[in-house]
Amino acid sequence: MIFVTGPLFAGKQEYICRALGLDRDDFEEHCVRDAEKLAYGAASPEEMVILADQLAGKKVVIASETGCGVVPVDAEERKKREAAGRLSCLLAQRADTVIRVCCGLPQVLKGNML
Repeated sequence: MIFVTGPLFAGKQEYICRALGLDRDDFEEHCVRDAEKLAYGAASPEEMVILADQLAGKKVVIASETGCGVVPVDAEERKKREAAGRLSCLLAQRADTVIRVCCGLPQVLKGNML
């Protein structure tokens, strides 16, 4: 699995489609984007591990970084932010390749450049 992360609207999906030669249909079939939003529903650490294991079966998983910037005042928003970060850590552990994309530029954190 390839895990791609980075800020919102940083060109993550565009980069991975270009690097792997994926069209829209291929992307929809083999990839998951906005994975951080899936973490919001995990009620326990065990559920988070199950979710990470399921996502690891995909070709590409994309998640936006949510841990940078100002910490939200709202407790529920802080819980979502923490869940997203924990899922990203689990996905990075399971991934063969981890790439951070910022301003459309890829930075390989783990594995090989595409």
